[in-house]
Amino acid sequence: MDIATFIGIFGGMGCVIFGSYMSGSLNGLLDLPSVFVTIGGSYACLFITYPLSYAVGIFKVMGRVFKTWDFEEKAIVQRLVTFSEKARREGILALEEEIQDLDDEFMRNGLRLVVDGTDGEVIRSLMENELNQMENRHNTWISLVNTWATLGPGFGMLGTVIGLIGMLNNLEDKTSLGPNMAVALVTTLYGSILQNWLFVPIAGKLGYHNSLEVKSKEMIIEGVLSIQTGDNPRILAQKLLTYLSPKDKKVIESDVLKD
Repeated sequence: MDIATFIGIFGGMGCVIFGSYMSGSLNGLLDLPSVFVTIGGSYACLFITYPLSYAVGIFKVMGRVFKTWDFEEKAIVQRLVTFSEKARREGILALEEEIQDLDDEFMRNGLRLVVDGTDGEVIRSLMENELNQMENRHNTWISLVNTWATLGPGFGMLGTVIGLIGMLNNLEDKTSLGPNMAVALVTTLYGSILQNWLFVPIAGKLGYHNSLEVKSKEMIIEGVLSIQTGDNPRILAQKLLTYLSPKDKKVIESDVLKD
């Protein structure tokens, strides 16, 4: 569970509600027609922009920001260094049994290519192509969330225009002008909230997760190719440690940089 996401969502909501309460406008914030126009209208447009499966699946993808994702960068370094040491001692074919139980399919497929004697450039091409396709899929979902973020304020303005039309149709009732104007502006508020409180931050968190996963895959490619070329395990470790933060690097540096 990603506590930071909960803090951001509920903290942002709390600030809006508290600010509205202090300004005396809290009672005017809830308007059901504005909810339908802003949220319902902008979501419906996603079905025009993207295939049905994407528009329906967006909620599951956005739910990923509530989870903490560990791509095990430290474990990747330790595992690949161990494989490198075994390959240096017993030969590349000795890895065949080791990779059978690997949970990481990307690493397993890469090492299998090494064991099969595949050329290094072919291995790099295959693994980088798989990485690029994964990143493209992630970016499509992130783009979908950003699209909804863009549509929200537009439908907020649309709702405001609808409210103003209704207000202008009842100009003879002077007492209703103020309340009708307030309701008309609520949709603009909803559109801004959708964009700045939810969808832009969610897209940012998804992009952050994507960058971490891409980095872990790049580490695996670097390690697999280093094993394929027969690099010294210490050299392999130094290559992979550059991907880690100073804190994580310090934790495992003494274990993988053995004399």
